[in-house]
Amino acid sequence: VDSVKPSEIKGLYEVVVGASIYYVSEDGKYLLQGRLVDVANHTDLTEKKLGATRKAALDKLGADNMIVFKPKIGKYKVSILTDIDCGYCRKLHSEIDQYMAEGITIQYLFLPRAGKGSDSYNKAIAVWCAKDRNAALTAAKKDQTIEMKTCDNPIDKHMKLADEFGAQGTPMIVTENGNVSPGYVPAKQLAQALQAEKAGQ
Repeated sequence: VDSVKPSEIKGLYEVVVGASIYYVSEDGKYLLQGRLVDVANHTDLTEKKLGATRKAALDKLGADNMIVFKPKIGKYKVSILTDIDCGYCRKLHSEIDQYMAEGITIQYLFLPRAGKGSDSYNKAIAVWCAKDRNAALTAAKKDQTIEMKTCDNPIDKHMKLADEFGAQGTPMIVTENGNVSPGYVPAKQLAQALQAEKAGQ
């Protein structure tokens, strides 16, 4: 448990565990899993707070535990949960130059959807253990053969984080504010969304 504080509902406490939020009764006997919605203002209060917990979790993991593609001039930054063998993940990565042209730094985390010990999981480890991770990731996403190495790696941490984020699939794009875009988003569209987020819209 990272924090416990009163929620907007009297007698109900907001409990943050990693990147998840739960609601617990004052006596600790009851736990609610779900969204707290302000009906009058049509606002998902839980989602607003989840953004902050996702951001904190990514900051705690750190960019040195991700594979980072940086543009010459960076305007925005996103973290992407990716699976080497997922079609839309491959499509997104095949357009990496377009994301770079929009000034979007991409920090990759692995979410092998087939699970631990799968072919995708082993490929993720091999990419991480490669001399040039960025080149190895690009090659793997093009279905090229890479050297199947093993070493200390953060793949299990990536998968745990994905679980905490409630990731349903890949790619899952997480913005700097911790907001989520599930699925593939073209570079120009993503840049517009990130610009709007920065402007506080």
